[in-house]
Amino acid sequence: MVANMRDPRCAAPYEAEVVERLEESPTIFTLRLRFTDPEVHKAYRFAPGQFNMLYLHGVGEVPISIVSDPLDEHMYDHTVRTVGRVTRGLAHLPIGARLGVRGPYGRGWPVDEAEGKDVIIATGGLGCAPVVSVINYILRRRERYGRLVVLQGVKHANDLIWRQRYEEWAKLPNTQVLLAADQAGPGWPWRVGHIPVLFDDAHIVAEKSVVMLCGPEGMMRAVIDDMLKRGVSEEALWLSMERNMQCGAGRCGHCQMGGKFVCKDGPVFNYPDVKALLGVKGF
Repeated sequence: MVANMRDPRCAAPYEAEVVERLEESPTIFTLRLRFTDPEVHKAYRFAPGQFNMLYLHGVGEVPISIVSDPLDEHMYDHTVRTVGRVTRGLAHLPIGARLGVRGPYGRGWPVDEAEGKDVIIATGGLGCAPVVSVINYILRRRERYGRLVVLQGVKHANDLIWRQRYEEWAKLPNTQVLLAADQAGPGWPWRVGHIPVLFDDAHIVAEKSVVMLCGPEGMMRAVIDDMLKRGVSEEALWLSMERNMQCGAGRCGHCQMGGKFVCKDGPVFNYPDVKALLGVKGF
């Protein structure tokens, strides 16, 4: 959170500048931002798994996960998929353009609770951005954690972004990267099928593992069922939920899930807190 400054949940957006733009795929890009006010930039703090509200003047506002590591104080990366009016506007921002930033919001990944344990990260579809920050976090503090296992499933081989990054992670000590696609294209070197086909290769030790999930809810339910059968406790399962978050402060009600608000009580939840709501129509 922005330390010693006005509450970001109540304030107007801070101004930020686009300092770099990275094309991840035809529909996904990363904006590297820097606050234009040096004091704001110096004071800003966030945790892996939190998000910002990015505001485009005259267009609107949208919640976007922060994918950089908190140690990267010179920049804040946001990976965006072009799906609507605001994200289409963000997609056309050149280097040097200005936009508004509110945040950070929400509860992030349990990085403190996971210290000393194996961290299993399972993500599916195109929704992998919320876990990139925690992967970066662990790799920068490698001595605090056990094995890091990254499991990524996509519908089609062409949906996989950050292929080079996955390959680089796989070369690191005590780190395992396993990838699968429902439909494999030419030259696909990894497994074919849904993400559970990867679990046997992950050599999961249930009692010393923390599992972090992100992706379509059907995929997360399948992973949770499999992990519970392998002896992983419910309390060791964490998942990032996605809803229509419009205010970031739990006031507008758009992201309400049962008695919880995804923007305020999440987006990262411990499984026992939301298991009764998963798969329930209307929640």
